[in-house]
Amino acid sequence: MISRRRFLTSLVITLVPLGAAPGAQEYKAGKTVPRIGYLDGVPLSPNSVRIQAFRQGLRELGYVEGQNVAIEWRFAEGQADRLSGLAAELVRLKVDAIVTGGAGATRPAKEATATIPIIMVQDSDPVESGFVTSLARPGGNVTGLSTLHPAMSVKRLEMLKELLPRLSRVAFFGTSTWQGNARGLRETELAAGQLRVRLQYVDVSRPKDFEIAFQAAGKAQAEAVILLVWGPLIGPRRKEIAELAIKSRLATIYRERESVEAGGLMAYGPNIPDLFRRAAYYVDRILKGAKPADLPVEQPTKFELVINLKTAKALGLTIPQTLLLRADQVIE
Repeated sequence: MISRRRFLTSLVITLVPLGAAPGAQEYKAGKTVPRIGYLDGVPLSPNSVRIQAFRQGLRELGYVEGQNVAIEWRFAEGQADRLSGLAAELVRLKVDAIVTGGAGATRPAKEATATIPIIMVQDSDPVESGFVTSLARPGGNVTGLSTLHPAMSVKRLEMLKELLPRLSRVAFFGTSTWQGNARGLRETELAAGQLRVRLQYVDVSRPKDFEIAFQAAGKAQAEAVILLVWGPLIGPRRKEIAELAIKSRLATIYRERESVEAGGLMAYGPNIPDLFRRAAYYVDRILKGAKPADLPVEQPTKFELVINLKTAKALGLTIPQTLLLRADQVIE
């Protein structure tokens, strides 16, 4: 026997479209509101801060979900093979624009439509990825924001060297199938040469590869790790990865603050929530008639360093005062 309330709740749940986020809005027949599609490879829960930032950006421009704009949320829950189907679903709904949470979602969206405007929130190199002709003149139906900034690779290595002055071996965890991987590795290799650090590349393409990667880094006598793995692989596993790094006794630097909030040691990179907030600007321009081809791709202007002192203690490390003073956030 189940209560009437539980029965009704289960009935409502079965009516929510697969891949849609809670809070999807229904509108009265005949009421015309712009409809935005949102496509992401990672689940909603580890991405909540970014989603909130996007909604905040919309509110700042006068758009309130459920009142004067509709958002069709689609999440692949870490299953990349679902993205094409979800992109096709948004195209069938004839949304006014599609916002993509990462390069892994931008590609299937671009393959699904050549006419609906696509706003990418973050891509390491949209030109190399083939999404735009150039940053200044995108030339097609894709525009948005890029995380491209060569100096980041040098900065991450410099920070590890500052933390571990005798650092000589660093493992680089990447994903070879990710379009921006080759460029990120190339820039890090150049930085390693400048700082006289030996770099070891370890490919991570499946969830089970993380444990194997840390083991490989340990066997190669690496003293630290730069972790730049493709988003959907790391998103749902940030806590697990942080625990593996501590267990392996490897100082690990990430590109996003969420990994440090989940127990990682350090992160340096663009302020990702700010990019999501800024994506609302592109939504506004497109809804007002602008063409994606005429909207230049923006590069990041805000960068942040986040440090977890609790993790440093677990690793037996003392964070230099010089790093602490530069940190945008210190987690104790």
